[in-house]
Amino acid sequence: MRRLNKLDNNFQKELEQLLAWEGVSNEQVHQTVKEVLLEVRKRGDEALVEYTNRFDRLSVDDMGALTLSQERLQRALDDLPDDQRGALEHAAERVRLYHQHQKVESWSYTEEDGTILGQQVTPLDRVGLYVPGGKAAYPSSVLMNAIPAKVAGVEELIMVVPTPDGTVNELVLAAAAISSVDQVYTVGGAQAVAALAYGTETIPQVDKIVGPGNIYVATAKGMVFGSVGIDMIAGPSEILVVCDGKTDPDWIAMDLFSQAEHDEDAQSILISPDTGFLDAVEQSIEKLLDGMERADIIRTALADRGALIQVENMEQALEVTNYIAPEHLELSVDDPQALLPGIRHAGAIFMGRYTAEALGDYCAGPNHVLPTSRTARFSSPLGVYDFQKRSSLIMCSAEGSSELGKTASILARGEGLTAHARSAEYRINK
Repeated sequence: MRRLNKLDNNFQKELEQLLAWEGVSNEQVHQTVKEVLLEVRKRGDEALVEYTNRFDRLSVDDMGALTLSQERLQRALDDLPDDQRGALEHAAERVRLYHQHQKVESWSYTEEDGTILGQQVTPLDRVGLYVPGGKAAYPSSVLMNAIPAKVAGVEELIMVVPTPDGTVNELVLAAAAISSVDQVYTVGGAQAVAALAYGTETIPQVDKIVGPGNIYVATAKGMVFGSVGIDMIAGPSEILVVCDGKTDPDWIAMDLFSQAEHDEDAQSILISPDTGFLDAVEQSIEKLLDGMERADIIRTALADRGALIQVENMEQALEVTNYIAPEHLELSVDDPQALLPGIRHAGAIFMGRYTAEALGDYCAGPNHVLPTSRTARFSSPLGVYDFQKRSSLIMCSAEGSSELGKTASILARGEGLTAHARSAEYRINK
């Protein structure tokens, strides 16, 4: 891993280069996705089946073969080993409990003249959930995306999951059953995004699409935004650990591995004022790496995008942290809550030496769908609020309308909008 020092003159430039991440698409991908979206929008199920057969190496005749019943989902759940089912149910309950605290209700207040102002909060009608398929599938993603939608009150949740070469991940289907997903279709890629965005004869159009996917899925989500809502365009996974040098270096090394093993573009960074501790973690990395199943991926990620950053003190550590705006932030220090007021930008903050980021990925309760690539500067984790929308409420009394009309009239005429002004003036008491 590269070593950076906050005191070096070229530190900021080196940090910017370390964090640089190109967009999710290129011209070839863009053109392919554009074609897929156009064909599915034009030909519906026919195109969806054709692309599914081509890209997932299947040979099905119609959407009936790509539609899973509720009985099939329940069977996947019932057939799970007891330990897996228990873990899924425990994680689901914790995720559900946490997100229930996020639910916002409608509100209003009445002014002295009887005017009522407020906000009506309503759930989205129908949401599409994209789940990666095949062997590298993530049932935890089903829980994290589906449960907040259901807590928000979404009536219909449509899940799409590819089954390349017919490979079905039973844990994913079981997670769908636990999360009360309403319908599952075994389609994926840009063609599945198109089906959710525009609707086909079989798959209904949704209001919003959430969930992770490959470069084609991410590109498709970006291109259909506007026809439907999307959660975010996620970049590679990230972890930033701030440590005072008192945590077991093996623990920190493994925490860095936990994100680096996602893929070669993942980013793992450690910040510490203790040079000897940075050395110790580097030694732990060398000692532990060869024993990891995904050692080659971890090694590449750490070499290409990882870093050990030396700072003078915790104030500097927080300064660098806020610039990085990490997806996952571990505060591995004695008193993490004392540092909390200084953290302005982070997707999720894991406080204390015993709070491994991996707990948040599965079962702590908060959502693991988080802003990446410095977008934590202006965005938040996926939550119930992403599946609710808000309508402003305005109900003027006669007196309130008369008084507000005077102000509106002046401003409207100042903007040259006479109809606006006269509309308000009609209601002014003479």
